[in-house]
Amino acid sequence: MKIKKGDTIVVTAGKEKGKKGKVERVLAKEESVVVLGINIYKRHRKKRDEKTPGGIMEYPRPLPTGNVAVLCPSCKQPTRVGYMVHKGTKVRICRKCEGKL
Repeated sequence: MKIKKGDTIVVTAGKEKGKKGKVERVLAKEESVVVLGINIYKRHRKKRDEKTPGGIMEYPRPLPTGNVAVLCPSCKQPTRVGYMVHKGTKVRICRKCEGKL
């Protein structure tokens, strides 16, 4: 998967289109990412005991990787991720400006 934890992304499709955020978690098997502050859903929880209070809880739900694009730190544009071998190590690069990600 070309998107990593800590990448800044922009949502390209869906109800959250245009929003930017940082990747909190990558779910490789489901091909989705969890982004801080984006795709927040509410769930009503019943009180179980003193440790788990009830109420309306907010949970971030995963976004498909096809609906997000990595934001390049140098050119500040949403881009695809490419790879290049540099001094014997594989490096992720921006497809638009050829800068490192």
